[in-house]
This record gives sequence, C-alpha cells and structure tokens, in this order.
Amino acid sequence: MPTTPKTIETMFSAGVHFGMGRSRRHPSVSPFVFGTKNRTDILDLEKTGDLLDKAKAFVAKMASEGKTILFVGGKKEASSAVKTAAQSINMPYVEGRWIGGTLTNFTQIRKRIELYEKLTSDREKGELAKYTKRERMLIDKDIALLERTFMGIVTLKKIPDAMFVIDPRREKNAIAEADHAKIPVIALAGSDCDIRTVAYPIVGNDAAKASIQFFTEEIAKAYQDGKKTV
Repeated sequence: MPTTPKTIETMFSAGVHFGMGRSRRHPSVSPFVFGTKNRTDILDLEKTGDLLDKAKAFVAKMASEGKTILFVGGKKEASSAVKTAAQSINMPYVEGRWIGGTLTNFTQIRKRIELYEKLTSDREKGELAKYTKRERMLIDKDIALLERTFMGIVTLKKIPDAMFVIDPRREKNAIAEADHAKIPVIALAGSDCDIRTVAYPIVGNDAAKASIQFFTEEIAKAYQDGKKTV
C-alpha cells in the first residue's frame, strides 16, 4: 500500500525528516535529501515513504513464507523499540553489542546458547544443589552473563533469513557478517550511512527514539500482515 499523507504526517511528527549535519552526509543518500536548514540535512519524506513501502513488501513476503528476521539495534535510543517490536512477532533480536560471529560462526554461538539453556534448566530443576555455595554463585554469574549476551537470540536455531537493522553505520560489523552470509538487510539509515551496503534501505532519522519506534513498529506490522496471508 502506497504511503498516505497521514503516514507522512506521522513521520514528520516523529522527526523522521531530520538528517545529520550537511558535512556528515554520505553521497549515497543525496537523492533522498530535500534540502538543508541550519546546516542540517532535511530528508524527503515522500521518498522515505517509498523506501518504507518496498521494505514492508519484502518483510510481508518473508512472513508469508515463514522466514525469520533478526532485529538489530544496539544503541540506547533503539534497544527498547527493537526488543518490543521483535517480541511482538516472536522474532529474535540483538539489543546490545553485536557479538562477533553471530552469523559467520553461528555453530559456536549456538553452543553458547545451548550452555545457557542447560545451566538455566539445571538451576530450575535444583540440580545445582550438588555444588558448593561459591560454585553456585559463579554459575549464577555465568548464567547472568550468557543471558545478557544471548537472550534475544535464544530462539534462533539457524542463521536468520533476513535482518532489520537500526543505523547500519553503527552496526557495520553486523552488516559485514550479513553480507558474507548473503543475508538481505533492511535498515533504517541516517544521512551519514552508506546505503549501498543495504538491500532495503529506509533513509530516515536513525537517532531519535520516536523515529526508531515508528519504523520498528511498521516493520513488525508488515510481518504480522504477511502472516495473515498464509
């Protein structure tokens, strides 16, 4: 469905149109810049809407095929929105630091996740009682660390079919791994990002919470809509 005037108004209210300073603009986003005000790039929301429509169509198709999309947003402005949106559609997510090898060395990552699952299960069953108090304390610390690191991708049994990323410039390591694994990436990209590295870029404000929340919700809705067509 083409972007409506109401959607553009919503994007405007969320500050989606604000880019970075003119001096930080990456040449690849120049076609999506409407103008510059007070040395800050102003993005063309109609063009952003077109990009969003393409991304949503791809996401809906992935959903209709039962595919998995990994949500990635490590910076503080994005973490809560990314987690909430991903959980709403039962998709995996990374809301903190990207762990190297998440895609390119998934077998080892999966072993760490399985260790977390085993330790958690053993604790719940009371099977850690055989250890000393100090040993149990150390195991609890291990569980807490594993939980912080891998909680969002516990359900990921194989590498994802696609990724949705907030700020591909910041998440360059995740983008590089996705490229190596030939996983298509959808990304909310600010005006300082090289969108040539992304299959489905959405040029918009990737720094403001309201803007990030808008796009994460739109992608989650697109996935939900795609599931309904199955």
